[in-house]
Amino acid sequence: MFDIIEQARLGELHFKSDPDSGLKSIIAIHNTKLGPALGGCRCIEYHSDTAAIMDVVRLARGMSYKAALAKVPQGGGKAVILKPAEPFDRKALYQAFGRFVNELGGRYITAIDSGTTIHDMDQVAKVTPHVSGSHSDGLDPSPNTALGVLAGMKAAALQRYGNSKLKGLTVAIQGMGNVGFHLASLLYEEGARLLVTDLQESKVKQAQTAFHAEPMSPDQFCSAHCHILSPCGLGGVINHETINVLHCDIIAGSANNQLATPDVGQQLHQRGILYAPDYVINAGGLIQVSMGLHRATQQEISNKTWGISETLYDIFTRSSVENLPPSTIADLTAEEILYQETVGA
Repeated sequence: MFDIIEQARLGELHFKSDPDSGLKSIIAIHNTKLGPALGGCRCIEYHSDTAAIMDVVRLARGMSYKAALAKVPQGGGKAVILKPAEPFDRKALYQAFGRFVNELGGRYITAIDSGTTIHDMDQVAKVTPHVSGSHSDGLDPSPNTALGVLAGMKAAALQRYGNSKLKGLTVAIQGMGNVGFHLASLLYEEGARLLVTDLQESKVKQAQTAFHAEPMSPDQFCSAHCHILSPCGLGGVINHETINVLHCDIIAGSANNQLATPDVGQQLHQRGILYAPDYVINAGGLIQVSMGLHRATQQEISNKTWGISETLYDIFTRSSVENLPPSTIADLTAEEILYQETVGA
């Protein structure tokens, strides 16, 4: 375990077991140099405790890097709840989690993530002030996350095609959840052709009706013939197997940890597929929550979110100059900010 912590340069790792509610949770605080650690709470099934630890550590590190490149006054943190077997008392579970968050004294601020909802955050908010994205604050990050992905797609299109317009481009979206559906709406308004998939057929049908999207099965996603491939579900989609079936020019989506391993970024670079680093392009949610906590207006939040386009374009430009993958350039840039060191390429 200490190897994992040291490799990620993790600051803190906390565990909580509450037999009464069934809570088994881990909170990782990666770095608080720029401010209190902010990151969502993921509640999913894990095949082992080690898998949960590796996930939360990786996600917390990603949040630190995301905050650094999004230029918000936050550090990086993350929480996972090992989802209990059904049935369980959801209110009791999240109130127990809220008490866990509260024990950290504000060093970690939680929010929604995969498997959690605004209603869950309402329960957390009953026992701790260190939460964002509950009904009480109105800070649902999903629409702004989608806006940031749109901004990033425009930067990628400008780099790849010399034009930031998305009209007429084919975009394949995996995941019609909160972010994916909002993104589909924005792309539809831009005039893009949409291919969509989700494990829930009802969500695909919604997108068909609302955006004239074309359905595809989940196993068709990575091999879809498109301009932009947009993973908006869970991570690890681009791996040593799926990279061989890609038929896209750009990968740009909201999912965390889209690359199964770091070396996949180098392989994409060698193949000429432009990858928008996930924690840069999906920072709109973090911007929404962070600036919302500081009482910014929605217009101010939107304006800063559009800045994701400029940040990504700078990364793409440096990538071309140094002949390094955008994923590597993003890491180097974030580390220069977090550790005040000029990282040699």
